[in-house]
Amino acid sequence: MEKRKLSFWEIWNMSFGFLGIQMGFALQNANASRILQIFGADVHELSWFWIIAPLMGLIVQPVIGHYSDKTWGRFGRRKPFFLVGAILASVGLILMPQANIFISILPALWVGAGMLMIMDASFNIAMEPFRALVGDNLRTDQRTAGFSIQTSLIGFGAVIGSALPYVLTKYFHVSNSTVPGSVPLNLTLSFIIGAAVLIGSILVTLFTTKEYTPEELANFEDPQSEKDVPSEEKSKLTDIFTDFAKMPTTMRQLSWVQFFSWFGLFGMWVFTTPAIAHHIYGLPLSDTSSQQYQDAGDWVGILFGVYNLVSAIIALFFLPYIAKKIGRKSTHALSLIIGGIGLISIYFMPNEDWVVLPMILIGVAWASILAMPYAILAGSIAPKKMGVYMGIFNFFVVIPQIVNALIGGPIVKYLYNGDAIYALITSGVSFLIAALLVYKVKDVDDTIQK
Repeated sequence: MEKRKLSFWEIWNMSFGFLGIQMGFALQNANASRILQIFGADVHELSWFWIIAPLMGLIVQPVIGHYSDKTWGRFGRRKPFFLVGAILASVGLILMPQANIFISILPALWVGAGMLMIMDASFNIAMEPFRALVGDNLRTDQRTAGFSIQTSLIGFGAVIGSALPYVLTKYFHVSNSTVPGSVPLNLTLSFIIGAAVLIGSILVTLFTTKEYTPEELANFEDPQSEKDVPSEEKSKLTDIFTDFAKMPTTMRQLSWVQFFSWFGLFGMWVFTTPAIAHHIYGLPLSDTSSQQYQDAGDWVGILFGVYNLVSAIIALFFLPYIAKKIGRKSTHALSLIIGGIGLISIYFMPNEDWVVLPMILIGVAWASILAMPYAILAGSIAPKKMGVYMGIFNFFVVIPQIVNALIGGPIVKYLYNGDAIYALITSGVSFLIAALLVYKVKDVDDTIQK
């Protein structure tokens, strides 16, 4: 048996929930450091608060992947996880910027960090089952296109989420002014809108997408396949450790690429706001509440929107075509080089408007990071292990973030004298290392059109 070839719109609807997930994720990425600084965090402490995100991924995604492989009921295999994750993430989105309402119980900074933890755990509950669903439903010849469409929706959602605070202020006259210890109204309202869009987009996928049953997926698997997978499937949660030990060779090789890619991304997400505020706007390192700082924070949202918009366009219109011509490995390596140059070049930009150019280059890398490793990986694992291995693969997304979270703050404080712009340069170098490591990866089912 062979999987049915899906139309463009079927693939689009199947991945549409990622629009809302990434809108919420983008609001968090662009604004969590700003919110935590408003609530009293110092710049060198930011990475320690951000460690919550990768820790949640490390714990949650393999477990969710394991159980989504084993779960089948009246609502499907992957879809129940989408809905639960969306509901919980929406709660975190609504409450994080309003953490100061709980100040009689706990300091706002700790409540805000707690909401960040809830959001990250919930995004992880939804995210990997979505990626596993693409592997479940698509044939090999549609897989690159499927992950590229998913990446484009991630990009569009991130553009909306990143730009929303700026748009609300500039075009709808929602105030971005604040007093020390309070989050501006435009930011609070943006998080509430993000929660609503998250729920709505997940429902689109739930009501328009059919999942294959476990029996159908078993029939699709080629018994003569050379894919490097464990031969025995068990139902115990502890089998995650067995699966980890027996991971496909391709996954082991990709792990190093992922390490340096996500080490760089984490540094960018954590330190862009203080880097832009100090290096580009010329504000003191201690300034976290002035109107100029709020303007810088809103502009960072626009900059993050730029790289996400570029990633959406690249993923939808260029990545599948380029990958067919030069291969997925070369496509990914080239994209990482372009992104690394973009991160390093921020240091040399004369003003905030010029920073748009590096963000365009970063968008090329982001498109590939979200699509190519998963397209390469999916070809090396069997359908019955798709969920758990997509979850285990997330180890190599979250471990580098944990490492950066532990050492990034002290490096900025003691080595870079509090100047976060050098953390962005470090991220660029990390991208370049990842690009070199791509060429060690074996792509099992790459199809280059000669």
